[in-house]
Amino acid sequence: MGDQSAIDIRGVAKSFAQTTVLHDITLEIRDGEFFTMLGPSGSGKTTLLRMVAGFESPDAGTIRLHGDDVTQRPAHLRPVNTVFQDYALFPHMDVVTNVEYGLRVAGVGREERRRKAEAALALVRLEGFAGRRPAQLSGGQRQRVALARAIVNEPSVLLLDEPLGALDLKLRQEMQTELKAIQRRIGITFLYVTHDQEEAMAMSDRIAIMNQGVIEQVGSPQEVYELPATAFVASFVGTSNVIVRRGRTQSLRPERLLLLGPSMIAPDDVTFEWGNVVDVVYLGMVTRIFVGLDGGDDLVAVQTNDGSSTGAPVPRRGDRIRVAWRPEDAFDLETAVV
Repeated sequence: MGDQSAIDIRGVAKSFAQTTVLHDITLEIRDGEFFTMLGPSGSGKTTLLRMVAGFESPDAGTIRLHGDDVTQRPAHLRPVNTVFQDYALFPHMDVVTNVEYGLRVAGVGREERRRKAEAALALVRLEGFAGRRPAQLSGGQRQRVALARAIVNEPSVLLLDEPLGALDLKLRQEMQTELKAIQRRIGITFLYVTHDQEEAMAMSDRIAIMNQGVIEQVGSPQEVYELPATAFVASFVGTSNVIVRRGRTQSLRPERLLLLGPSMIAPDDVTFEWGNVVDVVYLGMVTRIFVGLDGGDDLVAVQTNDGSSTGAPVPRRGDRIRVAWRPEDAFDLETAVV
């Protein structure tokens, strides 16, 4: 790996009892990158994060932070900090004392740690909240305090284990934007764990898609969405239709499908198949249309509710319809886990 690697994971494996939770994981995370490990519960993403933090030890393989082998180094001697979903704030301490805590443990003097704590609170836009207790804060404010506490001693890597999971949808979306902005301002490496694919897409420079203890694909949000490497990635990231045609397993994104009524003329450059509309679901910005093809496959398509005149009215349940797509919009998938 090159000099720009913040985290270098080589051949890491881990089992608990008779269950293997990580299989030969190799991964490089670049310095200053917002990198997300995305996968369902049980995919191994949190176990891998805990190994980087030093809370778990691998059965095999090595972990390096900025070139230093930390595989067997205890957590408190690693240049990382972790932000958890439950924030783990001390309820009897006010906000600024919570933020100062790590500096106090490290032996930093009172004036310096207060100055650094106030600067960290300003960074997360909590000026004026220093004297409050955690119980007096909203969920989003507590999350910001936990973030300030994690960055105040300037770790080289910040680990975030589903820190937005306890927030409601609107606040979670606001904090996604805020977290990415903070990461850009301070410039340190963020390693983020989530099962929420929208969260991963919104914030990440790159994403590792994990499933059953292996990494199926690593790429930018656009790459993993537009060019999924496996059927699992296609189904887990966004909504995808997986079809098998002429022995090839392919992915079709719903927004790439064109719905044609019986009287509509199909463009020359599309493939189409007949089917019946099974259901129509209005979702505000889009309408989702479920179609059962004559050949037995079920597909889902979407139409944008933008008021534009496309000549394609929203179909109704029971309508006879053709589902069309351009050949270049059907991506070949690997059928085996990589």
